[in-house]
Amino acid sequence: MYQDSYSPQPASRHALSVSDLNRQARNLLERSFLTIEVQGELSNFVRPSSGHWYFTLKDSKAQVRCAMFKNRSMGLRFQPKNGDQVVVRAKVSLYEGRGDYQLICEHMAESGTGQLQQAFEQLKYQLQQEGLFDPTHKQSLPSHARHIGVITSPTGAAVHDILTVLKRRFPGLPVTLYATAVQGADAAPQICRAIDQANRHGVADVLIVGRGGGSLEDLWPFNEESVARAIFNSQLPIVSAVGHEVDVSIADFVADLRAATPSAAAELLSPDQAALRARLYQLQTRLQRQMNLRIAQGRHQIGALRARLRHPGDKLRERAQRLDELELRLKQAISRKLSNYHLQLDVLDKRLALSAPQKQIDRQRALIDNLHHRLQRQMQNRLQTGRLRLAAAAGKLNTVSPLATLERGYAIVQQPDGTVVRNASELQPGAEIITRLHRGRIRSTVTETLKDIEP
Repeated sequence: MYQDSYSPQPASRHALSVSDLNRQARNLLERSFLTIEVQGELSNFVRPSSGHWYFTLKDSKAQVRCAMFKNRSMGLRFQPKNGDQVVVRAKVSLYEGRGDYQLICEHMAESGTGQLQQAFEQLKYQLQQEGLFDPTHKQSLPSHARHIGVITSPTGAAVHDILTVLKRRFPGLPVTLYATAVQGADAAPQICRAIDQANRHGVADVLIVGRGGGSLEDLWPFNEESVARAIFNSQLPIVSAVGHEVDVSIADFVADLRAATPSAAAELLSPDQAALRARLYQLQTRLQRQMNLRIAQGRHQIGALRARLRHPGDKLRERAQRLDELELRLKQAISRKLSNYHLQLDVLDKRLALSAPQKQIDRQRALIDNLHHRLQRQMQNRLQTGRLRLAAAAGKLNTVSPLATLERGYAIVQQPDGTVVRNASELQPGAEIITRLHRGRIRSTVTETLKDIEP
């Protein structure tokens, strides 16, 4: 009889964990590839405070993640940046935490400039020669913006950052979003149309043009000649806020002002900058105190734990002895419990034999009837007492009610939010007030406040 060679089996006890799989894959890659040299263009280059470098090495068809640790990067004679063509000497490895294939670079040498970077430099030189970067063409930003236009993606992080900053610094400042793509082939024409639309609309008195961070390819629409000329020809002043602080685009050179990030652009155009700086300084001081406190607590805890650290063998022997003690106590407790249950069972058996079930039922029924009658009497008494107390309380309440005071010709003055005005100095000329009378209310505006005449 035919039998399929495969049949479902229980999960093997020898199945690999994800950690084991990644570890074996890493070992296989490192054994299969010794030190190799790879050429490509730098992208997404970052330098954390640790001193290590993380970047992407790419060509026109593929890319690979790379890491270069501080002890290797310190020996280089040049500072690499996005767009540089380089040759790296590296080992092939795998980052086990994410399962990402990567290169661990030991050396890096320059190998020319990438194509995008070359195009960037050529256009920058051309526009600079035409005078598009000349400071004399820069428009002054309004000292206090009345309406801000934002040209960016409606779903990107930039618009969220801008609105968040404006809400925190000056929530009443109007904002109009001119939605565009900020990445891809259609982005540059849409950005140009949005700048033209904002100028024709005539509502905003300053524009923010930008997007969040990304690679040189992601930011390329802001390096297009058409976008640069649209910014230059804008009648409205434009703040360029493209990418992160380290990102530089052609739009930054043409714009009337360059902001390091979209959030920075919102801060530049919104008031109360001094208060923000004071708040930031206060938060920085608090954070420093908290960090110092946490570090001191951590050191204290480490010292206490180090003092309590014992040899594992001593701990195991102590736990074994404790386990034996608990086992003996458990057996004794079970034995006592069983004895108690037997005694209780005997007592209950005797009480059951002496008790007549029908008599118990009759007594309980009589008790229930008695309680029912008492409950009805108590309910009637409570209701009558409550009615009397309610009537008395209503009478007292009516004597002190502000409505009774209003009926005698007095009035209550309130602000629009309901706050009662007790002193004329609380109001300024032009403030709106609501005067409550015995019947109806009067909404009015303060023209003058007078002080009480001294006796």
